[in-house]
Amino acid sequence: MEAFKLPLPAVWVEPIWFTVQILLILLAGYLTQRFVAKGLTRLGERYPFPPQLLMPLRGVLRWLIMGSALIFVLERLGVSATVLWTALSGFVAVAAVAFFAMWSVLSNLLCAILIFTVGPFRLGDIVELVDTTDKPGVKGRVVAINLLYTTLIEAEELGTGSAMVQVPNSLFFQRSVRRWRGTDVFPSSGFEK
Repeated sequence: MEAFKLPLPAVWVEPIWFTVQILLILLAGYLTQRFVAKGLTRLGERYPFPPQLLMPLRGVLRWLIMGSALIFVLERLGVSATVLWTALSGFVAVAAVAFFAMWSVLSNLLCAILIFTVGPFRLGDIVELVDTTDKPGVKGRVVAINLLYTTLIEAEELGTGSAMVQVPNSLFFQRSVRRWRGTDVFPSSGFEK
């Protein structure tokens, strides 16, 4: 520090240098998360990734990067790595219990990601979940794909009007699915465009 020859009292130099180090760590974390976010945006422009997939991924990576920067700041402030590790492992244990308790919701989220990436059907397609080969299941035109469920609009039957059905995304991977593309001719009269 003597190389700088600042006109500051010696008592102030160390706290100022300490504050500068903490600000540099936070700035590096911020710039890293911005760089990663821009990279994901470019990746989304280059490849046909749905925004419903990129937005949560961007958020998770932002929290991981800024959380890591915060851990570096805490370590610089003198917090023991053992204390940090104990707190983190306790958090992971609680998260594992919560993960197990929310498995059905999380399976729908994972199936939504698979629907977006694999594309077994898309908006405007007509899909039918088949219970057995001789027994028809839920059938309708796909009008919305959400992170938890897919919304189908059923055909009008016997003058009762059409109904919207929200099918959990996990059912599309547990049952057989019949699909007609939105532009294909469909034999039923209830699905005209």
